[in-house]
Amino acid sequence: MTVATINPFGSRTTVHLSPEDYEAIARELDAVRDEISADLGERDSAYIHRIIRLQRGLEIGGRALLFASSLPPAWLAGTATLTVAKILENMEIGHNVMHGQWDWMRDPKIHSTTWEWDNVSPAEQWKHSHNFVHHTFTNVLGKDNDVGYGILRVTPEQKWHWANIPQPIYNALLAMFFEYGVALHDLEIDKVREGTNDPEETKEKLRAIGRKIRRQWTKDYVAFPLLTGPQFLSTLAANFTANVARNVWAHTIIFCGHFPGDVEVFEEETLEGETKGEWYVRQLLGSANISGGRLFHLMTGNLSHQIEHHLFPDLPSNRYAEIAPRVRALCEKYDLPYHTGPLRKQVTSTWGKIVRYAFPGGSRPNEDQA
Repeated sequence: MTVATINPFGSRTTVHLSPEDYEAIARELDAVRDEISADLGERDSAYIHRIIRLQRGLEIGGRALLFASSLPPAWLAGTATLTVAKILENMEIGHNVMHGQWDWMRDPKIHSTTWEWDNVSPAEQWKHSHNFVHHTFTNVLGKDNDVGYGILRVTPEQKWHWANIPQPIYNALLAMFFEYGVALHDLEIDKVREGTNDPEETKEKLRAIGRKIRRQWTKDYVAFPLLTGPQFLSTLAANFTANVARNVWAHTIIFCGHFPGDVEVFEEETLEGETKGEWYVRQLLGSANISGGRLFHLMTGNLSHQIEHHLFPDLPSNRYAEIAPRVRALCEKYDLPYHTGPLRKQVTSTWGKIVRYAFPGGSRPNEDQA
């Protein structure tokens, strides 16, 4: 067996795979995709319609409770219900619909080209920065802007700068207002700082973001609070709280799928001549799952199956749970890591890295133990 190093940094994972192994991995994972795609049908369609009905019912119920938001029990119940509705809309519905996971149904109301989510990030910009850039160049430094979101040092391979020192504070603020960070993501702030961006394109993107923010603020902070009349201020506070809670949850799940413990990053040279099998292995090494039950997976938008999502981003999310054991078995077969753990572990690991890499130096977890 020949030796190929998929991680040119030579850090924790050196993958010993022959070209034939990569080809076999591609065939096996392509077969999983083909099998699931051929099996999509009524039960999948019923699932997404059921989740959309549930989400809309929760939103209507939450907003109805806020008509009595001056009463603490009604405020708490309304805020909690609205928070769950917003989480479901953004994660299990919006994120996955805009990935094209349900385009096979050919339903113009549940289609990646028509869905606009309950978020200040314009759908078109998100689809470019996420669907194309992130999922094509997953964890490649200099290509994938999701590695640290342009403001955080999350791996020792990133150059340290004194501005990284307060990054735990940056991250806490990013969590609270995550939708705004996502909205700015497609601007490619690094290019703006370096002056290599197209000024007119940047201005147009900013105008689109401004329009979306006005739309969201009008809905959550003007229209619905006004509908509750004398409960205006308490409803306004409830809507703000629901948005922040949704943002913190989304930030937590997404960061725990990309940055904990042993998740790898790659140099740009990894992309040179990259085969389908090597792309699949890069997704495996650059992702982490979060273990939990069915309700937990639903509330994460099934992004708790981040490995399966990175392998098959356009397969319906309700199928990731049945795909996961097959992917894990493949990892065992080829002696590849399958990063997974409970939420508590992944959160601790992710925040631990953010705090550690705020300072110069640093090494990977296994190197610390060596």
